[in-house]
Amino acid sequence: MGNIPSREAAIHMQTARRLPITLVRGKGTHVWDDDGNNYLDFIAGIASNTLGHADSGLAEAIAKQAKTLIHVSNIFYSEPQIELGEMLIEHSALDRVFFVNSGAEANEAAIKLARKWGIQNRDGGYEIIATNDGFHGRTMTTVAASGTPAYREPFGPTTPGFVFVDYNNIDQIKESTTPRTAAIMIEPIQGEGGVNVPSEGYLEAVRSWCDQQNLLLILDEIQTGVGRTGTVWAYEQAGIEPDIMTSAKGIGGGVPLGAVLSKEHASVFEPGDHGSTFGGNPLATAAGAYVFRELIDGGILENARARGEQLSHRLNGLVDRHPLAIAEDGRGLLRRLELSEELSVDVVTHAREMGLLLNPVRPNRVRFIPPLNVTEDEINQAVDIVEESLTKLEEK
Repeated sequence: MGNIPSREAAIHMQTARRLPITLVRGKGTHVWDDDGNNYLDFIAGIASNTLGHADSGLAEAIAKQAKTLIHVSNIFYSEPQIELGEMLIEHSALDRVFFVNSGAEANEAAIKLARKWGIQNRDGGYEIIATNDGFHGRTMTTVAASGTPAYREPFGPTTPGFVFVDYNNIDQIKESTTPRTAAIMIEPIQGEGGVNVPSEGYLEAVRSWCDQQNLLLILDEIQTGVGRTGTVWAYEQAGIEPDIMTSAKGIGGGVPLGAVLSKEHASVFEPGDHGSTFGGNPLATAAGAYVFRELIDGGILENARARGEQLSHRLNGLVDRHPLAIAEDGRGLLRRLELSEELSVDVVTHAREMGLLLNPVRPNRVRFIPPLNVTEDEINQAVDIVEESLTKLEEK
């Protein structure tokens, strides 16, 4: 196979800061590199591998569909697409679904949907209020909607129509609302922003403001949805319902798949307004249907809740015992450990050397996003490794 890093460097655009590991296989929460080293994977494809690696049922569903029909385009009907769509509608507060291939595509579709709705229902209003530290994708328009200037500024003039406010600040939303506003676009929990959980009542206040002002509420549940926070969708925990919602990552269990869902009143797309060659193809939606059935009927959701509580308890124990660990937060199996210094890369590096893969989501925050079928023993093993990493750093 040769030297993988040097081969990659010779051909790839250098857009990723890769770790010095070549992964060759996985099973459950474990992965192995090309030297035979075994790691606990608490990154899970960035919250995508809902059922972990090499799940036998998912592999069988994919293989069966691959032997039957992989792709036909949306010129025709296909049964797996309808089956998954019915499940998503049944287990959400939304009425319509459109399938795409990724989270960025789902958010692109949501933005188009909201703009058309605003033009029709807000006297031409098209602006969308988004949040600082929010993240909605890497396409030109979704990066324009993302609240991190470093993601936007290198590429020249951005798509207009986005106004930014601080996350968890309803007053700034109210101050920023104008006749041009069509929608508010937020994550129920900011994932890439550092696993930022809003104050109790914030999402309810945003929903109420949208109702008062006749605005659409778009919830980006790319990272928080499909059981990640302990309920099928994170919005359920706030007791609200969005007008438009996006999903991806975990919905395909590692297979590229995304979706935008909407209430009937927000479903203003007409034939020709939007499309996707591969979106909702039979292979991806057969995978998604299997994942969603396991989530609802296979005990995965219950496990995510139980293991999330366990992980929170164990991380709080680290906060009690280690001066470098100052806080933990999150919901379900979307968690972060906050550090007193900008040492998240050091914590993650030590952990990797001891067989645990984690993500330094911010300079002082470590993110934990394991598969939703992670076991009790694996949670304990992971936290024990993090504790050893903290101890090493504190002894320096």
